[in-house]
Amino acid sequence: MGRRPEAAGRRSPGPGARSERPRGAMIRLGGWCVRGGPAARGGPGGAALGGGGGPAGRAGGRALRVLVDMDGVLADFEGGFLRKYRARFPDQPFIALEDRRGFWVSEQYGRLQPGLSVSIPRAPAPRGWEPAWPWEKAISIWESENFFFDLEPLPGAVEAVKQMANLENTDVFICTSPIRMYKYCPYEKYAWVEKHFGPDFLEQIVLTRDKTVVSADLLIDDRPDITGAEPKPSWEHVLFTACHNRHVQLQPPSRRLLSWADDWKAILDSKRSR
Repeated sequence: MGRRPEAAGRRSPGPGARSERPRGAMIRLGGWCVRGGPAARGGPGGAALGGGGGPAGRAGGRALRVLVDMDGVLADFEGGFLRKYRARFPDQPFIALEDRRGFWVSEQYGRLQPGLSVSIPRAPAPRGWEPAWPWEKAISIWESENFFFDLEPLPGAVEAVKQMANLENTDVFICTSPIRMYKYCPYEKYAWVEKHFGPDFLEQIVLTRDKTVVSADLLIDDRPDITGAEPKPSWEHVLFTACHNRHVQLQPPSRRLLSWADDWKAILDSKRSR
C-alpha cells in the first residue's frame, strides 16, 4: 500500500528487477484468480475471487472468511516511513504521526512543502538507479529496497492473526495492495509474512490492487474508502484505527477495530451469528 494516488507514466523497474513469483502468488487468468503452485489450495471463493453476489452462505458449512490488510494493520507503515524519511532527509520538514490526516502520505507532504512528494511522468529508470529525485522525497522512501521488509509489526498484530487463523471454521487471508513501482514491494511483502508468520502463511496471501473483487465476510483495513470494480463487495469493511484515520467519523452501521488489543473476536462472532 503505497500511500499516494499514483500518476500515469510511473516508471517500471529496471532490468535488474526481481521477476520470480514467490510460492503462493496469485495469477489472474481471464478474470479469475488462482493460486500458483502444484500443491496450492483454492483462493478465497474456491479459485475465483470475483464479486457477483458474494461468498456462499455459511449455512452450508463454509468457514468465516476474514481478509486482513497488511500495511497499517499488521505492519507499521506510518512509523516505518517517518523513521526512514527523517533519517534520509534530516533537514526537511516532516509530519508527526499525531498530525497525520488522510490516507495518502504523499498528498499531505505535498501540501507541507512543494517538492516533497510531487510525482511526474518520466522515462524508465536505468539499471542501478535508486528513486531519490528531489521532488519525490516522500515517495522515494517506500519505493526503496527493504522498506516493506523492514517494517515492524504493529503491537499484538502477529499474535492476534495467528490466533484468529487457528479458530475453528475461520479462514484468514492477508489481503494487501502492492505499489506500482514493483521492483521490491511484492517480494518484500512475501518475505515479511514469512519472517513474522512462518512459511506456511505464504499460502494465505492475496496481492491485489482491487480488494472489492475478493470474496469474504470481513475486511479489516485502515483505509476509510475502499472502492473498485465491484460496487457492492461481499465483505463488511471494519476500519482499523491508524494515526491518519482516527478523526474520521463513521456512519452506522460502520464500525472500527481500535487496535489488536480491541475485541476482534466479538466482531468475528457477530458475523457468525447472522
